[in-house]
Amino acid sequence: MCGITGWVAFARDLTCEQATLEAMTATMRERGPDAGATWLAQHAALGHRRLAVIDIEGGAQPMAADTPDGQVVLTYSGEVYNYVELRDELRRRGHAFRTASDTEVVLRAYLEWGDALVDRLNGMYAFAIWDARAERLLLVRDRLGVKPLYLYRTADGVLFGSEPKAILANPLAKRRIGLNGLRELFAYSKTVGEAVWAGMRELKPGRLAVMDRSGLRERTYWQLEAKPHEDDVEATCGRVRELLDDIVRRQLVSDVPQCVLLSGGLDSSALTGLAAQHLTPLRTFAVDFVGQTDNFTANVLQDSPDAPFVKDVAAHVGTEHTDIVLDHSTLADPAVRAAAVAARDIPIGLGDMDNSLYLLSKAVREHSTVAISGESADEVFGGYWWFHDPGIQRGKLQPWVSGPGGQQSVGRPLLRKELRDQLDIGTFLKDSYAATRAESPVLAGEDPHERRMRQISYAHLTRFLPYMLDRKDRMSMAVGLEVRVPFCDYRLVEYVFNAPWAMQTHDGREKSLLRSAVQDVIPRSVLERRKSPYPSTQELKYVMALQEQVEELLNDRSNPTFNIIDTAWAREIVSREPGSLNRVDRLFTERLLDIAAWLGSHRLELHLT
Repeated sequence: MCGITGWVAFARDLTCEQATLEAMTATMRERGPDAGATWLAQHAALGHRRLAVIDIEGGAQPMAADTPDGQVVLTYSGEVYNYVELRDELRRRGHAFRTASDTEVVLRAYLEWGDALVDRLNGMYAFAIWDARAERLLLVRDRLGVKPLYLYRTADGVLFGSEPKAILANPLAKRRIGLNGLRELFAYSKTVGEAVWAGMRELKPGRLAVMDRSGLRERTYWQLEAKPHEDDVEATCGRVRELLDDIVRRQLVSDVPQCVLLSGGLDSSALTGLAAQHLTPLRTFAVDFVGQTDNFTANVLQDSPDAPFVKDVAAHVGTEHTDIVLDHSTLADPAVRAAAVAARDIPIGLGDMDNSLYLLSKAVREHSTVAISGESADEVFGGYWWFHDPGIQRGKLQPWVSGPGGQQSVGRPLLRKELRDQLDIGTFLKDSYAATRAESPVLAGEDPHERRMRQISYAHLTRFLPYMLDRKDRMSMAVGLEVRVPFCDYRLVEYVFNAPWAMQTHDGREKSLLRSAVQDVIPRSVLERRKSPYPSTQELKYVMALQEQVEELLNDRSNPTFNIIDTAWAREIVSREPGSLNRVDRLFTERLLDIAAWLGSHRLELHLT
């Protein structure tokens, strides 16, 4: 795992831009704490920060291959899990390898197959290849978008980077945000390819881009397709298990310490059980909060604390387990919030859930460099409660904003009224979801309910999942922790996407296929546990700390936050009893503080007309 950046310009000599390239590269020091390097030619400049995971000595980048017609140079982030098989095939085709790294496999795969190498890779990755033979840049992002990659067109070329901060370190990139960018910040739904900053965008998952003297061109090399599902329930569960066994085995390849992030839910428990078959001893880590188990109060989303289930899994599997226990003052620390916002580049977080994920990652990094996570199982297997609500299934808004909390969120007076009217978030959300449903593949002859559930699954995999993957990537890579996500293997995603919804709920519960596939490797308590979200602290002292920080903010009338935030709403939040603030109130209070931290650290231009 690493951070990449670069600059292609056909109307200037980039060998004179060493300082700018180094500044771009340095913004991603946390993504790659082990090493950093740059490579420059007349019209191309590539930067790399390395987190060494495979072939510690031999995987340095940018990596170049000399050919009779010029150099081919790669800057690469991520992991290719089938690199051993690809290396064997390339050797049979006459390639000699200097290293044992997957990086060199990607480089030589390009030399052998050109752009068609994308069809052969299985993994999470974002990379750039400068081919001096044709003065041509190739940019590639993995199928599900696990690894980020941003683009910014210039008059004579393109800037790119793993994170916006790398691009914004170049003087050519303007720190501007317009109304469309603000809609992305406050609509609780990710428009695939958008990046909030004016002029910047993401390379979409499953796409490649080519930049040469004739311009920038893109094409899709992978996307979800609707296909008939021929297997019965038993065979489907068997195939899911077969895929998971192979995926976990592949993703445990590493030359550095590994662990599993264990929450006590079905997803992470399943991966723990499967990983233990290949890695002994297996280390697991969980996040918890001081007093959470003893003082837990059930709510509509979570009916039990995580800790007892974590303990059951650790005992059942036999892991070396560690709880990372956080107190309210650490969670509410403005420095932690500032670090989390800086990691994401924009204030679109999930409050204390982002702060705790950042702190968990930081603590885990002291013991492991690679962590396995259950992220994306809910999107792949239909785990969220709203998948199973008939009213939400028929709704005209994204399912994750169609429930009571989401509807409250859309109508909240967080922003000044004139800005809310300009943004018109409600219409934006309806139009966005209508476009997503229209884009979803369909199967001829599918009954209306099956078709609607396919559309809902598609929306989650292409709109909600990218948001969650970006969150996990940013919070973990901000402390140099590589997080692997086995449930994002495209083979598994394709297979489950085409299993009929009736089959995906064959036992009358959420994630039926996953539960049936892994029932032999997890304890019964977890097998029977209701879906539980990522944990959030219930400590009222945390809420009180938030209110105190908002009050301090209100006393600073020069703060740019109040150019966009409704001060009357902020005062009302401060005046209320901490126990009267529900989850949505609290999340919006945290969002206000995120915005303040963000505006305080950026010299940006807001274009509100």
